[in-house]
This record gives sequence, structure tokens and C-alpha cells, in this order.
Amino acid sequence: MADGAMSALEAARAEAYTTPLDQIDVSVQDRFENNTFWPFFERLRKEDPVHYTPASEFGAYWSVTKFEDIIAIETNHQVFSSEKNISIGDNDNQNPENPQDQFELPMFIAMDPPKHDEQRKTIAPIVSSESLRNMQPLIRERAGKILDELPIGEPFDWVQRVSVELTTQMLATLFDFPFEERSKLTYWSDLITNPSAPPSIINPGTDMTWDEMRNELLACAAYFKGLWDVRVTEPPKHDLISMLAHGEATKDMPLFEFLGNILLLIVGGNDTTRNTLSGGLLALNENPDQYDKLRADPSLIESMVPEMIRYQSPVAHMRRTAKEDFEFEGKLIKKGEKVVMWYISGNRDETAIPNPNAFIIDRERPRHHAAFGFGIHRCVGMRLAEMQLRTVWEEILKRYPRIDVVGEPVRLRSCFLRAIRSLPAQIPARA
Repeated sequence: MADGAMSALEAARAEAYTTPLDQIDVSVQDRFENNTFWPFFERLRKEDPVHYTPASEFGAYWSVTKFEDIIAIETNHQVFSSEKNISIGDNDNQNPENPQDQFELPMFIAMDPPKHDEQRKTIAPIVSSESLRNMQPLIRERAGKILDELPIGEPFDWVQRVSVELTTQMLATLFDFPFEERSKLTYWSDLITNPSAPPSIINPGTDMTWDEMRNELLACAAYFKGLWDVRVTEPPKHDLISMLAHGEATKDMPLFEFLGNILLLIVGGNDTTRNTLSGGLLALNENPDQYDKLRADPSLIESMVPEMIRYQSPVAHMRRTAKEDFEFEGKLIKKGEKVVMWYISGNRDETAIPNPNAFIIDRERPRHHAAFGFGIHRCVGMRLAEMQLRTVWEEILKRYPRIDVVGEPVRLRSCFLRAIRSLPAQIPARA
């Protein structure tokens, strides 16, 4: 870690432990952009693991910060609902003149049973064991081509050249999307990954208004509706659009619900792999002993991949809404209140994970983490994400003994997704 980053983290630690406990707000997005949020979660885990914040950018909310407590909330969908929203932000204070407040997109991850279960079941075959086996050769071929085209001995952006390109190609396959237009998928994913932020944050360097953002999402809907209209006239095929178009639980979806599910699948099929691939390279560079261990024994990729996912925690949180008054760990959570499960904190919980702040590629229980959630909302694509990451790291090690990070990462200003937008890297020239 660079000296500047370390001093910023030390300053954050001082702030975290001198701020009155009842004034701590772990949702401050600037801290996610500069990676200084860690000590605030550390303090809550120690002193107030179920913590109420009365006022924030997103209104009042409860924070659940310990691993076992997160599991308890996640698996109690009878009391804690997904239907209001899955992120900390919502439309509690709707403004009828604000187009953002009038643009709600239903999606199955933000539904409760039975509708959630029916829609999730429709797309589950895309990540069956047989489907993954069939996709792996194509993923390997594409990863090899991407890696072979990287420059040697000169800096490049790992995120754009590798992480984005690999995941966008995979998304195009999952949707049977026109391959030559796959950059649209990256654009739409980036457009919506920080919906609570001002448009200039969503699209750095632009002055996009909410009206313009809405129009872009409607263009996305129109594009996918065109693909839907073709698939619905064809026999069912093994791609996500065809599955939705022919599924009993999804074939009659309203347009905005279709768009919501498409955007969910774009982000879900993209960000976990994309940001773990970037965060994993960064973690190996920050922990050279682990990189040495990997080079000495490439079979450790099997345990390294889930450790990378835990360590990166690409989805920082998920949110539920209390359907009734409920006492939890001595705190009274009232009906209608927001409950935020901070996966990023649960994955560093000292009482559940040994030495959690260390990146250890041969952990004894590497899949003991909260990054994919639990219960009925556990990430449907988790095995696909792991398979992609395993495959690309196998191909990396075949080609390059070392890939160096040569600059600081640029992170997204978001407390929902822990995303890396740019990562300068360089492959050393061979002697």
C-alpha cells in the first residue's frame, strides 16, 4: 500500500474511534472511493454490531456487521423483505417532479417468495453443472486470446483490457447478444452500478441528467425487447433472453419488469467477476508472498479464487426491510425500517474467519464468506463466477509468471458495489 493510502487509512482509524458511536455512518461513499471505510466497520463489530444510524445520505438505517448476524437476517425472509429495495437507497421521499423517483424497475432479486422463486428458477439452467462444462472451453479460448494481445513491458489498464473485456464477452454469450455490439452491455452496466449517486458520478466526465439516464435505460429496454421479440417466435434456446421469453413465470412480464431483470443479470453477470479479477491482481501484488506461493503451486488457484472473492467483496451490502417489529440481538427493529447487511464487514469478522484481514490463498475454508449472500437470494451465478476466475488465472499463469500493478487503483464512489474502475498494470519484459 502506498504511503499516502496508509496515512489516509490511519486518519480514518483515528476518526472512526473518536466519533461518538451513535454518529457513525458507515455508508459515507467517499470512504469507499478512497478505501478508508475499514476501521468504521471494525469498531461497529466490536462495540455495536447491530447499529442504528438515524441520518445519512440515504436516510435512517440499521447496520448488521457480523458474519453470523448477517446470515440470520439474510435467511429470515419471513420478517425481512427484499421487495422494497436491495440497496440502502430507496424512494421513501419521492418527489413527483423527479424522474428518478418515477422509474422503478422490478427484478426478481428484489422480490419475496413465491414470485422470486418462480422467476429465479426460470434462468437457473444457464448455470447448471452441464452448462458450465459446456461454456468452459469457450471461456478458456477467449481468455487466452485476451491475454495474448496484452502489451509486454509497457503499462496498460488491466480493468479495461482484461476484466471488462472478459466479462463482457461472457455476458454476450449468456444473452446470445450480438457479439460485435457487446460494448453496449458494459455501458449499461456502468450506467446503473451507482444509482444513488449524481449522474456525474455514474458517468464521470459527463453532465448526464436523470432524464437522459432514463432515456438510456429505455434504449436498453428497446434493444432487449427487440431480441425478445425474435426469441419468442423461435423454439426455446439455452440463453437468458430465450429462457425469460418462454418461461411460464416470466413470459408475460411488463416491460419495466423485463428491463429490471435484464439489468440485474447484466450487473450480476458482470461485476462480481470483473471486480474480483481486478481486486485479485491487486491483492497478489500487495501480498507478494502469496504471489510466490501461487507461482510455486498453481493448483492453489482452486482455493485462491474464493479467497479473492471474500477479500474483494464486490457487493458491499444488501438491504432488507422489516415487515414487522422484530427484536434482534437486543435491538428493536421497527416495521418499515431499513436493515443493511454489510457483506464487506462480515467477510472481515474476526469471530467467524481466522485472520480475516489477511489475503491467504490456501485458506482451509476459503468458501466460508458472505460475498454471495445466503438463503433463497444466494447468488445464482456464483459457480459461473468462480469458474471464469479459475479459468482466467490458469491461463494467466501459463503465460506470465508475474503481472505488476504499477499505479494506484481508481475505485467507484459507491457503498453498494466495491468496484475498481482502473488498475494500471505491466507485464515485465522477458530477459
